[in-house]
Amino acid sequence: MKIAVIGQSLFGQEVYKELRKEGHTIVGVFTVPDKDGKADPLATEAENDGVPVFKFPRWRLKGKAIEEVLNQYRAVGPELNVMPFCSQFIPMEAIDFPKHGSIIYHPSLLPRHRGASAINWTLIHGDKKGGFTVFWADEGLDTGPFLLQRECEVYPDDTVNTIYKRFLFPEGIKGTVDAVRLIAEGKAPRIIQPEEGATYEGIQKKDNAKINWDQPAEAIHNWIRGNDKVPGAWAEVDGQKVTFYGSSLVDNDATPNGQPLEIPGASKPGLVTKNGLVLFGNDGKPLIVRNLQFEDGKMIAASQYFKAAESTTVELTEEERSFAEEMRGVWKGILSNVEEIEDSTDFFKSGAASMDVVRLVEEVKLRGSGLQLQNEDVYMATTFQEFIQMLVRKLRGEDEEEEMVIDYADRNVNNMTVRMPHQLFINGQFVDAEGGKTYQTINPNDGTAICNVSLAQVSDVDKAVAAAKEAFENGEWGKMNPRDRGRLIYKLADLMEEHQEELATIESIDSGAVYTLALKTHIGMSIQTFRYFAGWCDKIQGCTIPINQARPNRNLTFTKREPIGVCAIVIPWNYPLMMLAWKTAACLAAGNTVVLKPAQVTPLTALKFAELTVKAGIPKGVVNILPGAGSLVGQRMSDHPDIRKLGFTGSTPIGKQIMKSCALSNVKKVSLELGGKSPLIIFSDCDMDKAVRMGMSSVFFNKGENCIAAGRLFVEESIHDLFVKRVVEEVKKMKTGDPLDRATDHGPQNHKAHLDKLVQYSQVGQKEGATLVCGGKQVPRPGFFFEPTVFTNVEDHMYIAKEESFGPIMIISKFKEGDVDGVLKRANDTEFGLASGVFTRDINKAMYVSEKLQAGTVFVNTYNKTDVASPFGGFKQSGIGKDLGEEALNEYLKTKAVTIEY
Repeated sequence: MKIAVIGQSLFGQEVYKELRKEGHTIVGVFTVPDKDGKADPLATEAENDGVPVFKFPRWRLKGKAIEEVLNQYRAVGPELNVMPFCSQFIPMEAIDFPKHGSIIYHPSLLPRHRGASAINWTLIHGDKKGGFTVFWADEGLDTGPFLLQRECEVYPDDTVNTIYKRFLFPEGIKGTVDAVRLIAEGKAPRIIQPEEGATYEGIQKKDNAKINWDQPAEAIHNWIRGNDKVPGAWAEVDGQKVTFYGSSLVDNDATPNGQPLEIPGASKPGLVTKNGLVLFGNDGKPLIVRNLQFEDGKMIAASQYFKAAESTTVELTEEERSFAEEMRGVWKGILSNVEEIEDSTDFFKSGAASMDVVRLVEEVKLRGSGLQLQNEDVYMATTFQEFIQMLVRKLRGEDEEEEMVIDYADRNVNNMTVRMPHQLFINGQFVDAEGGKTYQTINPNDGTAICNVSLAQVSDVDKAVAAAKEAFENGEWGKMNPRDRGRLIYKLADLMEEHQEELATIESIDSGAVYTLALKTHIGMSIQTFRYFAGWCDKIQGCTIPINQARPNRNLTFTKREPIGVCAIVIPWNYPLMMLAWKTAACLAAGNTVVLKPAQVTPLTALKFAELTVKAGIPKGVVNILPGAGSLVGQRMSDHPDIRKLGFTGSTPIGKQIMKSCALSNVKKVSLELGGKSPLIIFSDCDMDKAVRMGMSSVFFNKGENCIAAGRLFVEESIHDLFVKRVVEEVKKMKTGDPLDRATDHGPQNHKAHLDKLVQYSQVGQKEGATLVCGGKQVPRPGFFFEPTVFTNVEDHMYIAKEESFGPIMIISKFKEGDVDGVLKRANDTEFGLASGVFTRDINKAMYVSEKLQAGTVFVNTYNKTDVASPFGGFKQSGIGKDLGEEALNEYLKTKAVTIEY
């Protein structure tokens, strides 16, 4: 179709580009005049493509269409007008001119919230659903028939900015283009707008954005977020107009500690706290705002309200004065309309816009020895003098962030005091979850609560991803020399080693791991993993590739290995810190940033790890930790458009769901380490002592909560009875008890639901006719203890022969003497393929069996011997991709090919 695009902004630009990709002819672009000598992005894009661009100041004069304007419009001959973000009043003579008429995008689910501030009113009214409408334009501009509508959930802490970025912008572009496609196919509906539910609220302007304090906290919160950032909700404080930004509700009855701030009209004074300014509704409930802006345009963190006037001016050195004059020239280049840049010149009052902020930040980076500013820094130092003072403090290192504040949960245990962070870790800070939501993490040794842990919500995922994206794209991490990155990861490993006893203690009380095993494996291997991958940072290399020459020219093709970007990691509860290390170390070594969800039942070592990343100097936003439910947090990670890779360890059904969601969202890269039913084949020519010892370990290691645990032992007939007898003797020697007791062999299962599952699993085995030799019951004591269990006479069709127990249950089956191929067929008769093992003194048999076993790992005359340098991962439905070793880096890198002709 021949289309006229009438609109503006980046939204209009993207719609224009997508329509061209669809094969439509854009016969003309009608947009707004240049502002301060700068063309609208839509105009710039069209001009570069050679499309006619018209920049009419207006289409009507004194209520009548301007004929000259209409004639220029008609001359391009459009068959359809597409109006994305059109701010001008277009007369009906133009609306009705094309044979298909005109369609327009509106950021509201019409008929609710008609008008120019529709997004604002969606939030102000506390709507649970928002969205957009593409409708047929009419004289009312937002009262015409619907063509297409799409809706989204509105989260409690959404602002105009977040809902626009998350949904209205990307999905609005797609929706507008889909609407054009329906018109082209002759399938576009015209659904008359109902009058029921229709509203019209006025345009939100500064004058009418004053806060009414005589209403509940939620209504005040909605008013503030509905006006954030434009026009800004305000109130009078200390005799001046103060604008509030970054509001969220506080779901906590406890009154926070803070310095009182009188606010006229409020039901009670506000409180300036370390996290921001706490305000109260007439229902006594609190909300908190993060930033404040004064009448002179200066913005500060709300927590700094009483400190704002205390800062003293630093005296500049000669070199700093020279730098200040250089920056004065930069300001002059941006503010070309200002004759002279005085110390009192205000950047924004002099006409600077958001793009000018970006330019200023980049100029500082080029001229200030790579000094990294955030856009927010400019908003908080708006005059030239304030700006220079801020830069100098940063260059001197005097403007370092305040020491991280951690609200520890302390426990005196294991002859030490362990200090456990228990909040979410986002952008380098420990923060409460949205709404202050928490849950209790339980000590499996006695079933008592350890502490309350923040329970992440969907909006917390979005905040963490935004922080990780910023850190990757604009932060220090994304620009860091790989060797320096390795140095920080080495330092992190050193700190983990310094805290290894505390980490092992936390692991024991939170997961039930026997302390000595936690010290050696859970923590010890985690430290080794970070050290191993720290060494890879400056060894990630591409290659050169010979290609056919196009003589007389020559060609060079080379590859580059680049980080993927923001990665999500979801880990299980059996090795909380080690699973974090296996994935996160490779992810960070490759140069990515990460948002990690620990298992909901074992979050504490991950949060302690987060604290250590700060001490190691890992920049903020690089590592983010979100305890929470997989159905909520994990699902949002799978769906999030800004996450480009997801690594998961857990069950096969959940892995399948994650893979599906990742494919549907943005085809993000996925690596999965899933379930197992690992076979262990024990031949009669084995070393019996070693086979018994390692066979025990293959099942009972870490209470059986081990992804590569031998799910089924196949024992050759002639040694079967002796093997079982020896195993039962050893089981009776195992000491079950407190995991912090150094003599304990067997600790509690991780959580109550898993214990119940093991009891049921054993009951099923007995009902199917397997022989319960020992165990099979819960230990009669407090906590979640399950007896080490042995089943024999297990036949191939039985449930316990096919399904993973993920607990201390040994499943033993006989196989006929010398029937190597027969037992291999039985061992491979499973959809799992994570690990396997074989015990025999015959090297030829060992090699043949290891070749035929369908598993990612084969152990010969040993078991559980994993190493940080050896790749780990499964076949079939045990997953895709690898952890550990050089291959793990491939999961977190992308390869770019570059071809040069010379």
